[in-house]
Amino acid sequence: MKAIVLAAGYGTRLQRDIENDTTGRFRHLVGTPKPLLPVGHCALISHWVQALNSTGYVDAIFVVTNDLYYKIFEDWAQSFPNVKILNDGTQHNEERLGAVACLRLTVKHFRIDDHIVVIGGDTLFKEDFSLSRITNEFSSLIAKCDDSNLVLSYQCKDEETLKYGILEVDKDLRVSCMKEKPHPSETNSRRACPCFYLFSKATLPLLDVFLDEKKKAPIEEKDAPGNFLSWLILRKPIYVHEVSGRFDVGNLPSYVECDTFFRENLSSLNSYLK
Repeated sequence: MKAIVLAAGYGTRLQRDIENDTTGRFRHLVGTPKPLLPVGHCALISHWVQALNSTGYVDAIFVVTNDLYYKIFEDWAQSFPNVKILNDGTQHNEERLGAVACLRLTVKHFRIDDHIVVIGGDTLFKEDFSLSRITNEFSSLIAKCDDSNLVLSYQCKDEETLKYGILEVDKDLRVSCMKEKPHPSETNSRRACPCFYLFSKATLPLLDVFLDEKKKAPIEEKDAPGNFLSWLILRKPIYVHEVSGRFDVGNLPSYVECDTFFRENLSSLNSYLK
């Protein structure tokens, strides 16, 4: 299996928050891409690399970023021989390709013909997350049906459905539909779906089909990876693995919450994510 970390965003909200912060505590983070923010004892993305390497399930890790941050990621990757950095060629948020296009770019560039795990570069999970359990579950699904896919979900609050893609599932935890930011009255489900997907290699050719259908659509329809997932539900079997929650580093308060948790509450860094 290969891992692809989506890290081509520009973090405009977070950078704006840092620049407007009057305390000066975070001035040293100006210009730091979200995946490279220090979280606990290392960069956010380093937690993922350490966990992926420790499981032995992933044999290569690809990080797709933009031209603005490419050199910073290249310098960071010197410590990880099996990590390769891909530049999507954009320099401004207005030029961004979108997450799905970046995913396809990575698959094409590195000629990936394997199952993949896709990880949002600004996302971490709570202590109950286990990469080994998830990859074992994915292997079991593939053994039964070789075009199966696996995604995560966690229970969100009623008012939070307006912020997330919400999954509806059947009794076997197979996803039947995904509603994008629905009103709480529009679904009984509270299953939020973070950007962490295990896609079978049989799914990868559908990236071309999706983007071809959306080539004239606005960037918003191609940016969020959840849009591809919602489209994929009608074409391939997708199952859910439940977790308790996640950290989504989108602005300064969410970054502080994540970093504080890792510094003060995470009891066993050696086993985190593995």
